[in-house]
Amino acid sequence: MDLRDFYLLAALIACLRLDSAIAQELIYTIREELPENVPIGNIPKDLNISHINAATGTSASLVYRLVSKAGDAPLVKVSSSTGEIFTTSNRIDREKLCAGASYAEENECFFELEVVILPNDFFRLIKIKIIVKDTNDNAPMFPSPVINISIPENTLINSRFPIPSATDPDTGFNGVQHYELLNGQSVFGLDIVETPEGEKWPQLIVQQNLDREQKDTYVMKIKVEDGGTPQKSSTAILQVTVSDVNDNKPVFKEGQVEVHIPENAPVGTSVIQLHATDADIGSNAEIRYIFGAQVAPATKRLFALNNTTGLITVQRSLDREETAIHKVTVLASDGSSTPARATVTINVTDVNDNPPNIDLRYIISPINGTVYLSEKDPVNTKIALITVSDKDTDVNGKVICFIEREVPFHLKAVYDNQYLLETSSLLDYEGTKEFSFKIVASDSGKPSLNQTALVRVKLEDENDNPPIFNQPVIELSVSENNRRGLYLTTISATDEDSGKNADIVYQLGPNASFFDLDRKTGVLTASRVFDREEQERFIFTVTARDNGTPPLQSQAAVIVTVLDENDNSPKFTHNHFQFFVSENLPKYSTVGVITVTDADAGENKAVTLSILNDNDNFVLDPYSGVIKSNVSFDREQQSSYTFDVKATDGGQPPRSSTAKVTINVMDVNDNSPVVISPPSNTSFKLVPLSAIPGSVVAEVFAVDIDTGMNAELKYTIVSGNNKGLFRIDPVTGNITLEEKPAPTDVGLHRLVVNISDLGYPKSLHTLVLVFLYVNDTAGNASYIYDLIRRTMETPLDRNIGDSSQPYQNEDYLTIMIAIVAGAMVVIVVIFVTVLVRCRHASRFKAAQRSKQGAEWMSPNQENKQNKKKKRKKRKSPKSSLLNFVTIEESKPDDAVHEPINGTISLPAELEEQSIGRFDWGPAPPTTFKPNSPDLAKHYKSASPQPAFHLKPDTPVSVKKHHVIQELPLDNTFVGGCDTLSKRSSTSSDHFSASECSSQGGFKTKGPLHTRQRF
Repeated sequence: MDLRDFYLLAALIACLRLDSAIAQELIYTIREELPENVPIGNIPKDLNISHINAATGTSASLVYRLVSKAGDAPLVKVSSSTGEIFTTSNRIDREKLCAGASYAEENECFFELEVVILPNDFFRLIKIKIIVKDTNDNAPMFPSPVINISIPENTLINSRFPIPSATDPDTGFNGVQHYELLNGQSVFGLDIVETPEGEKWPQLIVQQNLDREQKDTYVMKIKVEDGGTPQKSSTAILQVTVSDVNDNKPVFKEGQVEVHIPENAPVGTSVIQLHATDADIGSNAEIRYIFGAQVAPATKRLFALNNTTGLITVQRSLDREETAIHKVTVLASDGSSTPARATVTINVTDVNDNPPNIDLRYIISPINGTVYLSEKDPVNTKIALITVSDKDTDVNGKVICFIEREVPFHLKAVYDNQYLLETSSLLDYEGTKEFSFKIVASDSGKPSLNQTALVRVKLEDENDNPPIFNQPVIELSVSENNRRGLYLTTISATDEDSGKNADIVYQLGPNASFFDLDRKTGVLTASRVFDREEQERFIFTVTARDNGTPPLQSQAAVIVTVLDENDNSPKFTHNHFQFFVSENLPKYSTVGVITVTDADAGENKAVTLSILNDNDNFVLDPYSGVIKSNVSFDREQQSSYTFDVKATDGGQPPRSSTAKVTINVMDVNDNSPVVISPPSNTSFKLVPLSAIPGSVVAEVFAVDIDTGMNAELKYTIVSGNNKGLFRIDPVTGNITLEEKPAPTDVGLHRLVVNISDLGYPKSLHTLVLVFLYVNDTAGNASYIYDLIRRTMETPLDRNIGDSSQPYQNEDYLTIMIAIVAGAMVVIVVIFVTVLVRCRHASRFKAAQRSKQGAEWMSPNQENKQNKKKKRKKRKSPKSSLLNFVTIEESKPDDAVHEPINGTISLPAELEEQSIGRFDWGPAPPTTFKPNSPDLAKHYKSASPQPAFHLKPDTPVSVKKHHVIQELPLDNTFVGGCDTLSKRSSTSSDHFSASECSSQGGFKTKGPLHTRQRF
């Protein structure tokens, strides 16, 4: 067994093992002439195809693809996502689709198509057969509008004469159903004879005796109707001529004759000798043979009939694959009106004269004849659907298909004549990058004929289109701006037939409006001027059609490439390029890319870029268009740069164009807010007790030299407002009262205000201390400044009164005990006095004792006067002191104990320091004398239990001990929540209000130093 026999055996075995899992069939029935987008069927629904991956359980996106040749006009279309089948704009004409089909085959007019389901894991091949039902779209027609019949005058009544039958391209009930004779004049009638094949032949019946001398011509109409809905009909004129008597008509020996002749019979071969006899003598016995009116013109061209001998011969080459059976009606006439009729059925027998045909339709779209596959494609990746056929019959038409040599591909049979070309093993791009092999289709005739199809597979691309032109793909090149009528090439095709069947005419296909083609010579010329920039390539088809019946045609692809001329200048995508870069961008950084195009090609398209006027601030790559900085950007110094760029192509002569470039420097949040007001961390504002809620008590104002959101500022109080007495406007920085100050609010309040910008991605901030002194007046400024200096020892996350709070509570308890003890002593003394007076009231001794007791209980008036004077002198400064500070004793509810008030005089240096920094507001001028005592100092040094205290805000609770901080006396503090350090106003540390609030205070890493300003 040789290698070829082995391949044949393997292919036969493969044909017997059809994979039903991937090959399925569907049959649909439709009517012809349907409009576009009429649904025909639904593949997944009709085959119950699930979109669920059985292995993973996930839904899969299936793709339905109609397998067709490039250039075919499909009669149906398939939705790639849903698998629904619809009609297209290409009309389905049953008479054209099944031309030449017999009436018995009315239900067998169909066309087939294949649909594949992708991806490869869900691959299926669906063979769809669509049966086209007939529609009554054709009217029956007689072979001629005027029918002439000659009838002898001695014809007997009820004699019948055949009338040429009408034909209807439709079939079945839509075909010819009824004949009707109009205006028969009672002389003639009509009868219909139905043949075994279903044809209806009309016959004219003579109903009266004819007399040529009385009337030699009768003119009538015959009407034919089909059975369709709506019904269609046509008429013809029937002219009957009455002739002289001819006693006998010719008679064929056989009315039905069937012969066989091979399709390769040479011209002149005898087919059959017909013989008819006539009982007459002389001229009435001379018989003439002619073809009947029903014989098709194509049959008349293939066969010749000798009018005298009745010999039928072959006058043109036969082709069984074109027409296998020819029915010929031969009439034998002796000149009378009634010729004899014989029907000859010529069967053209098959000769193995046609090699098998390989229809290679790719599932993976090829490019330039090469299929491109990925080396990672799995085994059994479907590449193409191969359909093999042979126009011959029986053994000559039995075809097997195989691959010529050993390659990692194989053919998988899915139907009797269809194969799937698949990968048989994993592909290795590094091992073999390209495969080229032949698929062989061989028939079983003697000798055997075969056909091959070359398949080229790259692990990237594929395209294959077998031609019948001398050049299957005609590639031309022509320069643009050509002249009209320019000669391009001569297209040539050959035809193996001879004579008229080899006469070829050429015709341009669609998309060829720029070209002219001589129908006879195939000379191709340019009809228009080409512009490569509008269209660089023209691809169209040329059809070569012979003059056979029916004509055969083939196509070749023509590719015309328009060569470029340098007729276009470079074009920038923008006339003005604007780029935005961040400041502080390092030197030599990329700031933008200039894009320029040139509609030309090749060297004419190669563009070189250059900067015209930049002063070396930027460097431009002449090829990539990348602009790099040659400077470091600082928006505050220069916010934009502008220069021109020139683009020059490589054509001859070169063309150029220019564009403007602007580099805009975007702001970076690199500047912290700078506090303008308050001007110092040691200044303060007086908040009188009479201030109403909502009134502005202080103002915080800062600026940021950045721009945009980087310069937008937000003001927040982060510490010192535990009671919520104050509120700061986050936009303006104005500090207002939330509620009216109570006596318990009197004293110094230290607010820690955070000023943060809204920069991105990091916000910068500044801290500032705002001191608010709640009292009616601020007479002793030195005392207040002393308090401010002492608050520098208090951490920022605590209120300034937190450290003295335990002592204040202890003083308050001592004062309360003293008050209670004094009250009890007074009550006991009063009780004893009353008791003594009651026991000695009746006696003089008792009165004397009472008098003495009264003197003992009440001092003399002089002493009383002195005490009153002293008391008044002590109360004199009360009204003035209330404007500054309230001194609270341990029993505020006792009428005897009134608040003690005093003023604090300011040292000269502090008074100078406070000039321009303290807003006295509407408070009345102080009435204190220069030598007024410093009451704060007095009470602090003379009393072991402090008799008064400034009520602080509730301290912020902290989770860890804070060291005492000494804050700078400048007007700005910057830093984060974790670190408070002494910094300048340009520090870049950021403050996070959310972090501060979550931690409950500020953390410090070391003491801060006090800086005094004088």
